Amino acid sequence: MDAPLAAPDALVRPWRRATIVASLIAAIELVVLLVAGFAILAKPLAHAVRQQAQVRAFAPVEQAPPVARTVVTAPRLTRVETTVLVLNGNGRSGAASDASATLRGLGYTIRGTANAARADYATSVVMYRPGYAAEGQRLARDLRLKVVGPLDGITVRALKGVKLVLILGVG
Repeated sequence: MDAPLAAPDALVRPWRRATIVASLIAAIELVVLLVAGFAILAKPLAHAVRQQAQVRAFAPVEQAPPVARTVVTAPRLTRVETTVLVLNGNGRSGAASDASATLRGLGYTIRGTANAARADYATSVVMYRPGYAAEGQRLARDLRLKVVGPLDGITVRALKGVKLVLILGVG
C-alpha cells in the first residue's frame, strides 16, 4: 500500500491559520483591555476636572479698584461765553478753519485756529481747563465726539484765556 505524500504547503497551512486566529484573539483582547483601562481611569479624571471647574466657577470674583471719576455738573457758561481754540492735528490743510466755522454756527466763540504740535491724531479730542469739564462734555456732545479729557501737553498760560481746546484728528 502506497500512500501518496501530502503537498509541502499542506503542512504549513494549519500553522498559518492558527497564527492568524491567535493574532485576531490577541488584538481583540488588546482592544478590550484599552476600553477597560480607559473606563477605569476616565471616571476619576472626569471627577477631578469637574471638581476643579466648580472650584473656579464658585470662587469669589476679585474686584478691581474703583476708577476715579470726575463728577460733571451742568455747564456754567453758555456756548457764546465758552471760548475754544481749534488745533489741526490731522495734517489736512484748512481743517481747523472748517471746524471753527462749524463751531461758530453752533454758537461757540472761537479764539483762534492753529496747527497742533503733531499731525498724527487718530481721533478728534476735546480738552478742557480745570473747572470746565461740563463745557467740554457739551462741546463733545455737540460734535458727536467721544474723547474728552483735561488739558494734556498744553499749559494754561499758553491758552491765553481759552476754556476748551479742540484738536482735530483723522477720524
